[in-house]
Order: sequence, then structure tokens, then C-alpha cells
Amino acid sequence: MTPEDRLHLRQRQSRPILDKLRDYLRQIQGEVLPKSPAGRAVSYTLKNWTALNRYCDDGNLEIDNNATERSIRAVAVGRRNWTFFGSDQGGKTAAVLRSFVASCQRAGVEPFAWFKDVLSRIGSHPINRIAELLPHNWAPAQA
Repeated sequence: MTPEDRLHLRQRQSRPILDKLRDYLRQIQGEVLPKSPAGRAVSYTLKNWTALNRYCDDGNLEIDNNATERSIRAVAVGRRNWTFFGSDQGGKTAAVLRSFVASCQRAGVEPFAWFKDVLSRIGSHPINRIAELLPHNWAPAQA
């Protein structure tokens, strides 16, 4: 769907449900104990209501953050192992390499092919055109 179509669909279908939910939360807010789990959930939801509804105001926004969660999963899984790089400089180098790999993945570029190509030609590439070598702009060298 186009962003405009998604926006209209959300306005037509999601907005009325969210409005009912907000009204219900406001109604029960006075009935639940504020420090109870339900009371904290109601308060948290109402406090963050604008952020919760943002997707209904912009068709470009995703309804959830699943893609972001998936993209940082490798960081969360590897965090324990990364404490043993041997030095601060090793950790910084690993962070730079991981950033490049993530950028390649986001741009749909195979990281090893990108590294191999860019490292083979970066020494002779004009500095004022270095942005051409970034993963989202990269095109493999012609053989």
C-alpha cells in the first residue's frame, strides 16, 4: 500500500478503536489503584498516548518496531561475548566493523563483497567522492 492508502485505512479503522480504548482507560483510571500493576499500565499508556497513536497520523510509519528489534538482536545476543576484545581499541574496531556490516545489510548489500571491493580501491579513490563507497551508494567496480 502507498503511505497515503495506509494513512486513510488507519484513520478509518484504527482511530475509532484507539479512541474507544482511550475513553475506557480514562474511565477505569479512577477505579484501579495507582500503584497496582493495572494502575501502572493505565497510567503508562495514557502518559504515552501520543507516541502510541503516532502511526495513525503518518502512513510512512510502521505500526510496530519489529524491524528495529530484529536488527538489534545480534547486538543483544553478542553483547556478552564482546566484553572480551582484549583492549578498548579492539572494541572500537569491532564497533566500526559492526556498523559497516549493519549498514550493508540495511542497504541490501552483501557485506563481504562490499568490504573486498572497497578495501581494494579506497587507496586510489578521490577523497571528494568517498561517499560513493558507502554501502547505500556503492556499486561494485567494473572488471
